[in-house]
Parts: sequence; C-alpha cells; structure tokens
Amino acid sequence: MKFGKEFISQMVPEWQEAYMDYNNLKILLKEIIRFRQRTKPLVSTPSGLKRKPTLYRAFSGLIQRNIKSPNSGAGGDMEDQVVLVRAMQSDQGSSSSDHHQVKYRTNFLMSAEEGGEYELLYFRRLDDELNKVNKFYREKVEEVLKEANQLTKQMDALIAFRIKAENPNIDVESFDHKGEMRRLASEVAASTAASRASTPSGAKTPGSTRRGVRLPFLDILREGYSYHKNKYDADIDVIELESTKSSIREEKPDSIKGTKPTPLQILNHVKLNNTLETPCSTVKGILKIPMNRELNLQGLKKVEGQLKQTFIEFYQKLRLLKSYSFLNLLAFSKIMKKYDKTTSRSAARAYLKMVDDSYLGSSDEVTRLMERVEATFIKHFSNSNRRKGIKILRPKSKKEKHRVTFSIGFFTGCATALLVALILIIHARHILNKKGSSQYMETMFPLYSLFGFVVLHMVMYGINIYLWRRYQVNHPFIFGIKQGTELGYREVFLLSSGLAVLAFSSVLANLNMEMDLRTKEYKSITELVPLGLFCLVLVITFCPFDIIYRSSRFFLLRSAFHCISAPLYKVTLPDFFLADQLTSQVQAIRSLEFYICYYGWGDYIHRRNTCKNFHVYQTFFYIVSVFPYWSRFLQCLRQLYEEKDPMQGYNGLKYFSTILAIVMRTAYSMSNGPHWQVLAAITSAIAAILSTYWDLVIDWGLLQRKSKNRWLRDKLLISHKSVYFGAMILNVLLRFAWLQTVLNFQVSFLHREALISIVASLEIIRRGIWNFFRLENEHLNNVGKFRAFRSVPLPFNCDEDEDKDE
Repeated sequence: MKFGKEFISQMVPEWQEAYMDYNNLKILLKEIIRFRQRTKPLVSTPSGLKRKPTLYRAFSGLIQRNIKSPNSGAGGDMEDQVVLVRAMQSDQGSSSSDHHQVKYRTNFLMSAEEGGEYELLYFRRLDDELNKVNKFYREKVEEVLKEANQLTKQMDALIAFRIKAENPNIDVESFDHKGEMRRLASEVAASTAASRASTPSGAKTPGSTRRGVRLPFLDILREGYSYHKNKYDADIDVIELESTKSSIREEKPDSIKGTKPTPLQILNHVKLNNTLETPCSTVKGILKIPMNRELNLQGLKKVEGQLKQTFIEFYQKLRLLKSYSFLNLLAFSKIMKKYDKTTSRSAARAYLKMVDDSYLGSSDEVTRLMERVEATFIKHFSNSNRRKGIKILRPKSKKEKHRVTFSIGFFTGCATALLVALILIIHARHILNKKGSSQYMETMFPLYSLFGFVVLHMVMYGINIYLWRRYQVNHPFIFGIKQGTELGYREVFLLSSGLAVLAFSSVLANLNMEMDLRTKEYKSITELVPLGLFCLVLVITFCPFDIIYRSSRFFLLRSAFHCISAPLYKVTLPDFFLADQLTSQVQAIRSLEFYICYYGWGDYIHRRNTCKNFHVYQTFFYIVSVFPYWSRFLQCLRQLYEEKDPMQGYNGLKYFSTILAIVMRTAYSMSNGPHWQVLAAITSAIAAILSTYWDLVIDWGLLQRKSKNRWLRDKLLISHKSVYFGAMILNVLLRFAWLQTVLNFQVSFLHREALISIVASLEIIRRGIWNFFRLENEHLNNVGKFRAFRSVPLPFNCDEDEDKDE
C-alpha cells in the first residue's frame, strides 16, 4: 500500500481535516515534475530498482536523518542551501521559547530559477500545513492538561474516600498526613528499585541518545505501532517510569505555593455530582426532591467505577494524540524526501530540523501524561497488577478469524438449500391449493415471520457496518461501544445466517398439515417447533456465560431496557437509535403478542386463531403497535427537559403524530369502517410528510439549497451524488407503504398475511438505508467539531476554594 493511502487509513476519522494534507502537497510535487519534464528529460529509473514506499521505510529514513553528525549543520554549506527556515513570533510579544505564539515560515532561495514559482508555492503550502498541525496539536494538549488537573483532584478525593472507608472512626484533624505520605513514598521507591533491578543492563530507557544526538522519535519507534486497519491500536512496550521525586519536581509549576489540605480534609470540600442517571435520581430531580449528595460508603464502588472509566477514556485520548503527532511527523518526513528526490535538491534536512523544533516534534507532555496515567491506574484500579492494568488501558483489536468467514459461507449455503427445498416441497405437494393453506397462513406464518423480520434487519445492519467501515464512519465511537468488543459485518452476517438456517429448518419440520382423524387434533410436537426456536433464541440472548458475543448481547439488552424504561434513564445515542429501529419492527412486536396468545390459550392444539375474538388481545394489539413510538416520544421529552432544545420538542410532536396514525390504521384494519378509513388516511398522510421531512433535512442533513452540492450538503462521503438523490426518492416511496393498509390493496396470488409481511420488510429495508445516512451525518458533525472523545461525567464536585492562594 502506498504511503498516501496508508496515511489516510491511519487517521483519526474525526480529525481528518486537522492532519497534514499530504495528497495536496503530492499534487504540487507532480506539477513540479510536469514542468521539469517539459523543460528537460528526466533520467529514468529501472523498474527493478524501485522500492515500495512503506511506513517502516519512511520511518527508517526519519531516524537516519536524526542520527547524523551534529557538526554537519542544519542547512549544509551556504552555496548548497535551498531554503531558509525561521520561526516568527506573533505580535503578542511572547518570548522566543514560547511555542504558543510561534509561526513557521520558509524562504525559498531558488525562486529566481525557471519554474521556481511552483516550488515557492509548495513551500508556502507546506508551511501552512505545519502551522495548522502545530496549532491543533497544541490546543488538544492544553485541553488534556486541564483535564489531567481535574483528574488529579478527583483522585485526591477518591483516596481520601478510601481512607475514610477503611477507617470509619478516624479523626480528620488528627490524621497523620506526613506519616502516611512517607509510607507511600517508601512503597513507591521499593517498587521502582525492584523494577530497575529486573531490567536488563543493556536495555535503554526511552529518550536515550545515540552518538551524542538525541533521537526525538525513538520513543515512538520503541512503542511499535502496528499499522493494522484499526487506527489507534499500538502494542506499546513497558516504559520504565522515572523516579517519583524527579517527576514531581519536574511537573509541579513554580507558581504553586502553600500547602494542600490533608487527604481527609479534602472530603470537607467534595460532594457527589448528581447526573440523573438512575430512575430514582431522575424522579427526585423532576419532583425537585433534595437528594443526599454527601459522601457515604455505599457509593464507593460506584465512584471507583466512574473514575476507572474516566481514566480509560482519558488514556485513549492520549493515545490518539500520540498517534496524531507520530503520523504527521512521518508525513512531513516523507513529503520532504519526495521533494528532494523530485528536484535533486537538499532541502529536507533543514526543513525537518524546524519540524523537530516545533511544538509537534519537541513536546513530551503527552508521553509524560501517559506514564502518570499508567502508574495511577495500575496502583489504584488494578491492584498494582501491571499486566492487568495495561490490558485494560490498551485493549487489543479483535482480529478477523478465517473460521468466521468459513462459517458464513457454510450457513448461507445451508439456508439457501433449505429455502430451495421448501419451495420445491410446497410446489410438489400443492400445499397452497389445499384446504388448510389459509388456516396455515393465519396461524403458523405469523409465528415464523418474526424470525424473517429479525434476519432481514440483521442483514441490513451488517451491510450498514460494511459501508460505515468502507467510508470511515467511526460507528463504534458514535455508539459508545467498548473498543475490541464491537461486532464486525462478518459476525453480524454469521449470526443472521445461523438464525436463518434454524428458522428454515423449523418451517420444514412443521409443514405436515395432516391432523389425527380420531382426535381431530394436530400433532403437538410439530406445533411446538416455533415456540422451541423462540425459546432457544431467548436463552442465547440472555445467557450470562461468555459465549456468542456476550458483551454485544448485554449492550443490546441494556439499551433495550433503557428504551422500555423511558424517560427514567438519561438518553444516549444508542438508546434512541435502538428505539428508532424498533419503530420499524412493529409487525415483529405484534408477532410476539401472537405467540403469547396462540400458545397461552391453547390454539396451537387445533391450529386455529381465535385471538382476535378477545378484547384483551385487541387492546394489546393497539398498545404493542404504538409502544416503540411512545418510547421514542418519551425520550424526546427527556431530552427537551435536559437540553432545553426546542428541536427535541418538534421531534416529539412528529412521533406523536405517528402514534395517532398507527392507532387509526389499526382501528381501520380491525373494523373496516369508512370513517376509520378517512381518519387513517388523513393522520397517516400528515405523519408521513413530517417524518419524511425530518429524515431528509434533520437526520440526513440534506436538501440544503446553498450548499456546495446543491440540494445535498457541503460534505459527502460518497462521491456519486446520484446515490443521495436515489436514497431520498426511495425513502419517500417506502415511507408511503402504509397506503396498502388504507386503500386495502389486494393481490390475487398473495395471502393477506404475506402482503403485510412484504410491506413490513420494505419498512425494514428503508430503516437500513436510513441508518447509513443518519450515522454519516452524525460522523460529519463530529468531524466538523473535531469530536473524537466521549465525555464521561466525573463523580466528585470539588470545591475550588482551597486552590486559591493569595
């Protein structure tokens, strides 16, 4: 793979615009090559001598230029000097050592030569890219430094909390703070001495020197970044921490004076934050019931869990920043080597020395923060077990297994063979022409259609994952899925094909429609096959053992429980995204109700459907139809209450209009009255228009008249604009599939239940299309705001008064 493509594949998706524009600079180099080809022929290189550009080779050259003798100078001899690089201060009047106000400019000394204007433009663009990358990196480092200060206060409070928990009767004022610190210092010193004793004598610490020249990139090389498809995974070697005393002296600003409170005195300035995450806290918050925000021992486990997750997310931020710095430094080295090779000049050395001296190349705050986070996390959250702590902080990416691909092919072939066999059996036995065919469609078909809807939805979701990965939509981050536990499209296809095999097998086992002439009853064993399959799926879904993707199953169950419990839980994107999926599975939810009625009231014995004769069934037929929309409506109300965003209120009105439309259509389907038909048509038309507008304009961000891509949006991940117009037209057409219900369309060769299932399947397909463009728009919003981190609420509310020393 060429470096340009590999460079793009390793980017943090939400920061793509903040990286160096390598491809644009490469285009400028091609312009220089074309000009030189017009003026004089270039010496061709034998194809056998060409070497493939790789990240390893580029990085090797990056190291080689840093270990050259320092006596050679940065720019070489004056007669060979091509560029003059300098750092300019802004008008704020800061010192020359202050990276915050430095901008870098390059003077190209050969602009008077023929074609020099091309190279002059190249260096101007290169300087702009360096300043852009340097500024972005500096801003992000400042953000993490501020967050590190907050985490320090949170850890102080947690340590005090733990001391109080271990010694409930301890007196805050009489606590021997100095003695405790001496004990901790001795433990750290002993641990450090043991670590150094176990280190081989030939091993070097990060930042070591070679031939007297410091290697600024050796730290990154030792970490062994594995450039796999996952962008941020790095198998980082164990870094030996410096002595605690020197680290504290190096990191403590000179401006801080005075003494901090003892650990237990910190508890006097700390209260628990109220995040309204549980149903009880939500109810108390709405009713304005005062909550106990004082520290208590029962909340220690919860606080530890929150801070542990906060440290994990913070460490991921640092890893992304280190990856960002490394890739940009590598890109600058690569593009300058290409320039030297193209122009036969020697400008790379001088320019790359300026890159090394920039904040991007010389700052080590991120590395030191990573060391501090590792030490703190291992000490306080993994019981001083370094292997366990590092495994949590640096989860390895899930490798694609060949047996998954093989299993997909095997199950898909089995499902196809079973489907063909099913069609042949129906045709050979003339089952559709028999007397009991209508009875079978009204009883058994709704039971099996449930699995068909689920399989179709899983297939659409697998296609979504494939397309999200292809167009670099960071869906695990958007959904908040723990790294290393997300399902790929292969795993989703494996589950869907396996379920399809079980469903088709049970259908074939249940095709015997003959009944016992003596008892006038059907064989109970064959009638219980759908129920057995349904129970098997439930058992697998709720299985507590670590089999069949337990983390993904529990993630789904947790989001489903939040949807059912709306609005008692704080609404997150996975919760309302799942609720939207359920709105497209109304027919599947009705099938669940039919399962309860068919087997609960004994209709399966005679294979008959008497459920519609009971008022309880009819009442719940309305309830289950509107439940997904009602859940989504309550989620909108919760978001409106918390965010005070009127758009959430308008979104809630949209779902409420859909609820009215479904009630009217359900009433019409059960009574067939003309007045119900008129009401169903009016309410359904209003709901369809509102939902279509919201899909295209709000959820997808399209239909913008003044955008660069007319009637679309400024940024598009798919280069073919026709795809977006086709998706909009298809979404409108599938949105109006409810016309079949109101206008009572009939197809002579299709049973009514089959027609209903086809319409429900079209809605699932529409939802799959909606999923891709919805997350594409969400991803582009994250890119526009450079939002690549999840925000985790902090458990403690620390009083700042103790830090203000006059």
